[in-house]
Amino acid sequence: MHLDNYTLGTYTPGAPYWKQLLWYFIGSSLLQSHILVFSAFKVWLLRIFGAQIGKNVRIKPGVRVKFPWRLTVGDHVWIGEDVWIDNLASVIIESHVCLSQGVYLCTGNHDWSHADFKLITAPIHIQQSSWIASKGVIGPGVTVGHGAVLTLGGVTGRSLEPMTIYAGNPAQPIKQRKL
Repeated sequence: MHLDNYTLGTYTPGAPYWKQLLWYFIGSSLLQSHILVFSAFKVWLLRIFGAQIGKNVRIKPGVRVKFPWRLTVGDHVWIGEDVWIDNLASVIIESHVCLSQGVYLCTGNHDWSHADFKLITAPIHIQQSSWIASKGVIGPGVTVGHGAVLTLGGVTGRSLEPMTIYAGNPAQPIKQRKL
């Protein structure tokens, strides 16, 4: 690799520099706060920075969001302690989704075969009624199908089929989910 040649290429953060600075120095700190525990305030904060968020969303302390203007959250979503939404590309979380403690959603990676470590971004889409259990990791370009579950510590870089429970690293289907 030749990191001295690294550039962002055509990638942009998707917001003016002043908005990025306001988010970084004020908004992000308030969102992550363990003192300000009220979900309604955190939802309001994300909305004023451009996130689209539905009703009855619960956001716990320690949550990190890279770019709120690239975040869409449905109704009745739970976002647990220390979730990190590293959204260089869009993240869509549909209604009735639970992201448990320590979940990491990563929309960007680098091309290890490219001499200049090229940045690659792709969106994440988590469909309705899915559950990403504690310490789950979801990589760029993944769609989590309706009602799918990624169990404790599961890691996936590929899309998950609807109504299927996955475990492990890399995540493998272990059984069908019945509701």
